[in-house]
Amino acid sequence: MKFRRVLLLTIAATFIAGFFSFAAWNGAGAPWSVPAAHAQLAPGLTEIGGTIKLPSTDPRVIAARIINVALGLVGVILVVIIIYAGFLYMTSGGDAEKTQTALKYIRNAVIGLIIVLSSWAIARFVIDRLISATGEGGGG
Repeated sequence: MKFRRVLLLTIAATFIAGFFSFAAWNGAGAPWSVPAAHAQLAPGLTEIGGTIKLPSTDPRVIAARIINVALGLVGVILVVIIIYAGFLYMTSGGDAEKTQTALKYIRNAVIGLIIVLSSWAIARFVIDRLISATGEGGGG
């Protein structure tokens, strides 16, 4: 019960601190309002952009690459687990407990591979549709 009270007080304090950190006193207007941000372009930004050489790759393509690398890494790890479980199965020597452990590893790794392949297919479908819907210029 005490833990629940401490947890609720911590959550409430976090929300109150967040509210006060984003709100600002505006003497002329409403008492609590967020000040407007005024972004201006400096005259030397084109020179800076040429100097730092940022990539012009579309962020959606970058996200797709990150997803492919992450899911590929997880897939390789799962294949290594399947190979390890096969090794355990082959060296179990007829021990039922070792055989069941190896079969559990294989079953879980195969389920993991199915999940990874499904998520890769879904992510690829969504990103392809997003890129084709927004077009090259970002508008439809």
